[in-house]
Amino acid sequence: MSEKKTYQAIVDFKDLQDKGKIYRKGDTFPKPANKKVEDERLDELLSSKNKLKKPVIKENLRIN
Repeated sequence: MSEKKTYQAIVDFKDLQDKGKIYRKGDTFPKPANKKVEDERLDELLSSKNKLKKPVIKENLRIN
C-alpha cells in the first residue's frame, strides 16, 4: 500500500491550470486533497519551471 504524498503552498499563487484557484502560503495542495495531479505538474510547482520561476509548493514531511 503506497502512501499519498501531501504538499503545502510555500508562497501565495494562482493555479492557472485549475480555473485560477488561489492558494495562500500554508494551504494544502491540491484542493480538494483527493484531486489527481499529474507528476509533471507537481514537478513544475516544486521547481522553478513555472511562471513564477520559483518553487511554490513543498512536500510535507511525514512523522511516523
